Amino acid sequence: MPLYLSRFSYTPETWARMIGNPEDRRVAAQSYIESVGGKLHGFWYAFGSHDGYTLWEAPDNVSMAAVALALGGGGALATLDTTVLLTVDETMDALRRAGQVRYGAPGA
Repeated sequence: MPLYLSRFSYTPETWARMIGNPEDRRVAAQSYIESVGGKLHGFWYAFGSHDGYTLWEAPDNVSMAAVALALGGGGALATLDTTVLLTVDETMDALRRAGQVRYGAPGA
């Protein structure tokens, strides 16, 4: 199954609610991804441009998109960016296939 890296930031209101009622959000994140047949591999909070990161496994892009849409529409997040991760083997295959693509630069 494909892996996905999500970077998220909470809204100030979400942080205020969590300060008033601390909650381990890994449990919720796990239930979201499991509802589409996936698995949560990790959940971290961080300093910097994003408040946290998750590593998910989902059956396909549509399943992961469903989770991301539900999370993004829930109102607790200010940002949510999700990246499909490629294995080294997938990247090697893409590199080999790239040599067969007949690319023409614009204006050439």
